[in-house]
Amino acid sequence: MEIEIITPSTQLYNGKASQINVPGSNGSFEILENHAPIISTLQKGTIVLIDQTGTKHSFDIPGGVVEQSKNKVLILVD
Repeated sequence: MEIEIITPSTQLYNGKASQINVPGSNGSFEILENHAPIISTLQKGTIVLIDQTGTKHSFDIPGGVVEQSKNKVLILVD
């Protein structure tokens, strides 16, 4: 699935991933390929994703919003 993580000033990540774990406001959750569409707010925490090569990437965020639809995940970081 396609992942894009952006802040108001820069793009933190843009590429494919097999899974992503985000710090949702009501607890962390994982998004896998073909996940049902979702929009959620994010709290302070760490986004962890595994790219197509199996490499783990981590991003500490102060909060934000995540939207997933049709295997495209967009994360807007505060």
